[in-house]
Amino acid sequence: MKMIDQRTSVENLFSAVRGMALAENTRKAYRKGWACFAEYCRRAGIADPLTVSPETVASFLISLTTQGSPKSGQILSMGTVTLYASAITKRYVSAGLSSPTRHPTVTATLKGLARLKGTAPRQVMALRENHIEAMLAQCPDTAIGCRDAAILALGFAAALRRSEICALRVSDINIVEPGQGAPRRMLLTIRRSKTDQTGKGHRIAVPEGKVIRPIQRLKTWLLKSNIRRGPLFQSMKRGGYIQGKPLHHSDIPRLLKHYAAGIGLDPESVSGHSLRAGFVTSAVAHHARLDKIMEVTRHRNPASVMKYVRDANSFEDHAGENFL
Repeated sequence: MKMIDQRTSVENLFSAVRGMALAENTRKAYRKGWACFAEYCRRAGIADPLTVSPETVASFLISLTTQGSPKSGQILSMGTVTLYASAITKRYVSAGLSSPTRHPTVTATLKGLARLKGTAPRQVMALRENHIEAMLAQCPDTAIGCRDAAILALGFAAALRRSEICALRVSDINIVEPGQGAPRRMLLTIRRSKTDQTGKGHRIAVPEGKVIRPIQRLKTWLLKSNIRRGPLFQSMKRGGYIQGKPLHHSDIPRLLKHYAAGIGLDPESVSGHSLRAGFVTSAVAHHARLDKIMEVTRHRNPASVMKYVRDANSFEDHAGENFL
């Protein structure tokens, strides 16, 4: 009996370790994609989604781009459709089965849908330094307003992803006070990120600044909230009551859209990526060195940054400037 228990324990541990090979957000997306496919099969009278034909999978993928998700009815982007196909593949492989997504019928369907819908990603607005300054002026002098101001300022100054903002803890902050002629500065530790799933960690240098002033706004938030440990940015009830829980990643784009609308921007053009994109675009416009930009953004490939360079410099020395 003890040997069986040990074997079960090892098998459970092995299963858990295999599950950790994927990022948590990827696992959530796969679960959502599989649930969507299972619901499609249920409506089609298919009892077991692990027994379907390639034609069924192809019909499911087509329905996502024409009729929408079985649950929400929302027409999904090509990126999400491809993700859901990967979710089906993952579930079949985990069950030791050959995935119908690898059949020529399904691969041809995905290629056809890509041609029909296009695969260009949606371009979100980069929030430049002037936008951030105007949004900060909209933040009220309340606990929620101080928190939002700190999120805007730090998220922009450190070029953070929304997941990184939500994952920050008080212990990740190291503020070095002024001394010997040096201004106040901060070292921010990012323990895990999209490109660092194993948790090696990165440290980002954040200066005090003169306009955005991320360090001062962060200190104001900590003083106002009296948070000493745990999640740095926590959810709050009306009246400023802190709940002790970290913000959800969906809270960041909602916050950005709110303040963007307040300064006359189209909130639909703003996303959780707008702070990060805005820092890079602003840095390029102010002629920052590529290597110094990459120190903050933690991009590994310069090509990922160069697209922002092209956008920022698209009208500089334009080929048609002197004759159009």
